[in-house]
Amino acid sequence: MKIHEYQGKEILKRYGVPVPRGIPCFSVDEAVKAAETLGGPVWVVKAQIHAGGRGKGGGVKVARSLDEVREWAGKILGMQLITHQTGPEGQKVRRLLVEEGADIRKELYLGMVVDRVTQRVTVMASSEGGMDIEEVAEHSPEKIHKVAVDPVAGLTDAEADDLSRKIGVPEASLPQARAVLQGLYKAFWDTDASLAEINPLILTGKGDVIALDAKINFDSNALFRHPEIVEMRDLDEEDPAEIEASKFDLAYIQLDGNIGCLVNGAGLAMATMDTIKLFGGEPANFLDVGGGATTEKVTEAFKIMLRNPNLKAILVNIFGGIMRCDVIAEGVTTASRAVGLKVPLVVRMKGTNEELGKKMLAESGLPIISADTMAEAARKVVEAAARA
Repeated sequence: MKIHEYQGKEILKRYGVPVPRGIPCFSVDEAVKAAETLGGPVWVVKAQIHAGGRGKGGGVKVARSLDEVREWAGKILGMQLITHQTGPEGQKVRRLLVEEGADIRKELYLGMVVDRVTQRVTVMASSEGGMDIEEVAEHSPEKIHKVAVDPVAGLTDAEADDLSRKIGVPEASLPQARAVLQGLYKAFWDTDASLAEINPLILTGKGDVIALDAKINFDSNALFRHPEIVEMRDLDEEDPAEIEASKFDLAYIQLDGNIGCLVNGAGLAMATMDTIKLFGGEPANFLDVGGGATTEKVTEAFKIMLRNPNLKAILVNIFGGIMRCDVIAEGVTTASRAVGLKVPLVVRMKGTNEELGKKMLAESGLPIISADTMAEAARKVVEAAARA
């Protein structure tokens, strides 16, 4: 789950990380009023969407008068903001953050993720903060410094100070930088985050260390522990099909292809999509119905896939371990009838009650194309999609 910048900064403030004063806004008039409330000669008008690179896309503007605040707010609100993270379709801007201006002397980068190799939270810091941190990682990886944090000790003073020195924080500012690093780590840990970034983390002319941006993503599996974070969810920023899928405990991600995939197990789902591509097709979605799929869940999965106007065929690929093949067969036949399925359907089953499941499909009277192997299933569904 993702949240907006202003929401991330509210969390950081609770952990002692300094952030600029700012006010979220939903209209042009609110933006002007926010600037008046903040006072000062300079404000920054920032689009609030769940994507990075907003500045390059025209979603972050500096205003030096209230008239400029009104002008930029009017242009940014409602725009279809396109960045390298939104894709070519962009994302509509429905919220703004108006902040006080900052005296930026140096832009730094600070981020945290869970490293699956070390099984620890890893802190990343760089002297090259700003919008092009991805290019730094690709072309100058030596400028990115890392620490895998011991979960018992936490991020120690020595580790925080060492990272700060490596990215160019002056000695006088080390105590502030240490507080920022340790505050971000504590926020990451306490909220079950999967990603936390401050980009840029700035040094001001006075030597203050301030989080000028905040990006925090959370582990959706841990949200039951954080109802206050769930309340921050902005459904306008999410794909409607993915929202609907989450209501039925389906793991669904829409893609650009035309072959729908219904699979049990994330690993098998990835392998299924790879096999479709190997035979020249393009997956329309990732869809994992899990190990406890019911007829209702399979029916809803079909409905969600069929909302995609590009869909030309569906491949159901099931390994009957925890999930029984006869249950899936019943779900597939019931769903096919319930939705009035018009696109070709290829089904491949292996495992528990496999023969029973195949018998149920064969006797259903539905035009289901059977396959015994993944290769055969992928070939048949690619051919069916091409004919559709």
